[in-house]
Amino acid sequence: MLKKLSLLSALLFFPFLALYAQKRLKIIKQELVFTNPPFKECHASTLLEVKPGILLAACFGGSQEGKEDVSIWLCKINSEKISTAQIIADGVINDTLRYPTWNPVLFKSQAGKTFLFYKVGPNPRAWWGMVKTSTDDGLNWSSPQKLPDGILGPIKNKPIQLANGYILSPSSVEVTENKWRAHIELSKDDGESWQYIPIDTASEYNVIQPSILTYKNQRLQVLCRSKEGSVIQSWSEDGGLHWGSLNKTALLNPNSGTDAVTLRDGRQLIVYNPDVPGKEWFNNRGKLRIACSMDGQKWNDVAVLEDGTNEEYSYPAIIQTSDGLIHVLYTYDRKNIKHVVLQ
Repeated sequence: MLKKLSLLSALLFFPFLALYAQKRLKIIKQELVFTNPPFKECHASTLLEVKPGILLAACFGGSQEGKEDVSIWLCKINSEKISTAQIIADGVINDTLRYPTWNPVLFKSQAGKTFLFYKVGPNPRAWWGMVKTSTDDGLNWSSPQKLPDGILGPIKNKPIQLANGYILSPSSVEVTENKWRAHIELSKDDGESWQYIPIDTASEYNVIQPSILTYKNQRLQVLCRSKEGSVIQSWSEDGGLHWGSLNKTALLNPNSGTDAVTLRDGRQLIVYNPDVPGKEWFNNRGKLRIACSMDGQKWNDVAVLEDGTNEEYSYPAIIQTSDGLIHVLYTYDRKNIKHVVLQ
């Protein structure tokens, strides 16, 4: 009798779980971050809650991506206003040499240290990793420090920190135009030192810009941007120390950045451009959606952020804040950064 009741309970529970996983998110707020953008173009935003109700947002901005004047801009977002953006990092080497900056990533460790990772260099094949830290939630920052050789920091998406204190930073290298490789950078000492962990180096897939999702029993998943038309995944069964082979998900990817987050209730969310690759890259970044999964295998769209054709809406960052809301930042036609709040 008990077995029959257990079976009946399971049959009743799983349809509810599937429905719950597919429940659509509701947009409750959307705004542009910059009222009067202090640059001609911007891209690659990042978002962090430093304390309840207080967010830090950053992006790179300047005359054009890859130009020497491109710097990292930082502002504060709360429920009432967005502060004026300030330059927090640049690529000045000396009085006669300056490089562009790239892809800032904000992260706060369990010990309370806030990190601003970013890249400096002429292009993604020759850049190097930099970091600044703050112990007062971004009010004051350390001087910039170059990361160790072979360590680039998180390339686009936020690190995660496990219960054991290990920080896993999702990274990648663009060795050449036709050879992209994703990897993990592991710190066991709150970002003081880093260890390189490869992800399927023999794969024929070209993958960069991974994000990390967490599951029970030390199981982790990375979701990567690729040149092969799909979001590419790999799994770890030991907390990120070793990774399995790369393979395709059912999610489309027109060679554009994504970001993903594990919600506190166990659901997984990814923000992605659903268009397939085409001749004009900007036509494939006009639509932006959020998909949800319970197991990292079956994904269903639960929100439409943008449904355009010619504009570019891309390079999202997604977090869940302490109040349970979902916050997304993304490039808004290269002229601004858009902030969307969902529940």
